[in-house]
Amino acid sequence: MDVSQYLEIFIDETKEHLQSLNEQILVLEREPENVDTINEIFRAAHSLKGMAGTMGYKRMQRLTHNMENVFSEIRNGKMKASAKLVDVLFKGLDALEQYLDVIINSGDEGTEDNEDIVKSLNDILNEGVGSTGEPAAPKAPAAPVAAAAAVQVSENGVKEIKLADHEKSAVAKAFSEKLNAYTLTVYIQESCILKAARAFLVFKALEELGTVIRSEPQVQEIEDEHFDFDFTVVLITESDAEAVKKRVENVFEIKNVCVEAISPETVEQTAAEESSAAPAAAQNAAAQKAGTAPAAAETAQPKTTSKPVVNRSVRVDIDKLDDLMNLVSELIIAKNGLVSINTADIEGLRESGFNEQIEYLERITTNLHQSVMKTRMVPIENVVSRFPRMIRDISKKLDKKMELYMSGEETELDRTVIDEIGDPLMHMLRNAADHGLESNQERIQAGKPEVGSIFLKAYQDGNNVVIEVRDDGKGIDVEKVKKKAVEKGTITAEQAAVMTEKEAIDLLFRPSFSTAEKISDLSGRGVGLDVVKSKIEALGGDVEAKTVLGAGTTFIVRLPLTLAIIQALMVELGNEKYAIPLGSIQTIEDVLLSDIKYVQTKEVIHLRGNVIPLIRLRSVLDVPEDDFSPESLTVVIVAKGDKLAGLVVDNLIGQQEIVIKSIGKYINDNKMIGGATILGDGEVALILDANAIV
Repeated sequence: MDVSQYLEIFIDETKEHLQSLNEQILVLEREPENVDTINEIFRAAHSLKGMAGTMGYKRMQRLTHNMENVFSEIRNGKMKASAKLVDVLFKGLDALEQYLDVIINSGDEGTEDNEDIVKSLNDILNEGVGSTGEPAAPKAPAAPVAAAAAVQVSENGVKEIKLADHEKSAVAKAFSEKLNAYTLTVYIQESCILKAARAFLVFKALEELGTVIRSEPQVQEIEDEHFDFDFTVVLITESDAEAVKKRVENVFEIKNVCVEAISPETVEQTAAEESSAAPAAAQNAAAQKAGTAPAAAETAQPKTTSKPVVNRSVRVDIDKLDDLMNLVSELIIAKNGLVSINTADIEGLRESGFNEQIEYLERITTNLHQSVMKTRMVPIENVVSRFPRMIRDISKKLDKKMELYMSGEETELDRTVIDEIGDPLMHMLRNAADHGLESNQERIQAGKPEVGSIFLKAYQDGNNVVIEVRDDGKGIDVEKVKKKAVEKGTITAEQAAVMTEKEAIDLLFRPSFSTAEKISDLSGRGVGLDVVKSKIEALGGDVEAKTVLGAGTTFIVRLPLTLAIIQALMVELGNEKYAIPLGSIQTIEDVLLSDIKYVQTKEVIHLRGNVIPLIRLRSVLDVPEDDFSPESLTVVIVAKGDKLAGLVVDNLIGQQEIVIKSIGKYINDNKMIGGATILGDGEVALILDANAIV
């Protein structure tokens, strides 16, 4: 069977299962006796095993099978979860993630067998580590409920099933309607790895022929693979025995099918009760028909009710969303075109109802825009859910006690932003764990709790999402940072002497700047905060740090909600039109030429207690100067974090909803240009990146 068509689904569902296992094993480490957690881990491992087997990934299947075996014994109360087991399980998860990475890149799982992890799992299973004293026996295939010796087998190889009264009534009713009733024993090949999947296919085939009213072992046991290589069912059908047999034999890896007709004598004794028992029998048969056949746990994720669904999302191809976004952009361009005609005041165009039509179109496009944006928005939980495990590993590696507290995981961001924000956040958390928090001994000496705290908080603030990473560690020693910067030649001693605390902290965001005393696997390898800063600014956001020596450090990241459609202020420079995103703008001022002052030959203005540098956009963007000399300047005050700057423009056109189009490689040095937009009259206007300009 060609399973390549299911590869994308397999990858998505495997990621979900692995994330679930990460979260549940962290809970298990804190609460070793939590029954819900143990069941959740067993189910996830069971599903992963089946999915891997179906796709033909034998190594991945073997590893998850061994994990499942251990949890089967824990679930049955034969052994307990220990710290040693949790460590091995996390190693197993890392190995499964490596398998998945190889599968994503090559379509194959690779050649790594992870024998050491499999051996550790088996050792734990056999020793019964953490149990009450008696070693747990190695897991053997679970036998059917009735012991093999107690089950009678006919000459035809059919195992006996004793029918309950309501089942006999169902058979009697079938005979009265000229239907057949059979007992079938299905024998699966011993080499079969996916017994439950094969059983499911057998049940599915039988249900196409009639109604299964009884199975031995019971359905739940078959689904959980708690049966040997055979099972027996009772079937009511119109078909003859030969047709039933052939249908089941068509299922792959079935060794033999034994069929025996149920005789009317078997059910005569309860025929009199048929009228009263029939409703119960019908109900039972309907239940079997509707849902008691084993779910395809081996090929798909089982639906469980133990945990509420946080994110009821539909997987949509991003290309389809982009097409939809383009359609929305065309609508907005059409609306802007109508606005242009309306403002042109051309005779004959201002017919009655024209303005109403524009308002109607505007309402539709706004609603459509919001709907499309919602399909692109995903909870930040998708990114941050892997961080508790990372902090747990760092804690063990550095031998520092620490705890991560997260809030606001339900805050939503555009999918394109979510995909890019994971690495910067991970680096800031590692920075907090490695640099921020002191050692256990230092914390005790400083009168702090021995366990360090790291806080990750996300919330929406207007058109931005703010993510804060805070620790209660030693804080940043500003004097040490200045000294290091002088040593490296980044700044002079004179500059260091007059530097503010914020300016000194900003030095940490310079390329390859680190105050780490020693190089470790977690930090000090040149992948510093400059990478975090450049990545976040590329997303149209900004990052700043605040610190209190001895009390901790907070990194604050601001990100735009979306990168597709924004509100912007349209301005003119000569004959050229530019868009400035509204999110960056603080105020618009009319400044007299006489109010312009100079600081170190640079133009500044004094505005409400702030000294704000002026940026002449005409010179920055090489717009030719004209002879007109106004008495006052129109200045757009923009902010980047705490920094303010005044952008000098010629004219204001007004606020407009614009669609951001990528300009690709048309402009080489495009840091100041954040994209382009098409105006109502078809003209292209460039979008200015206020962050980069400041």
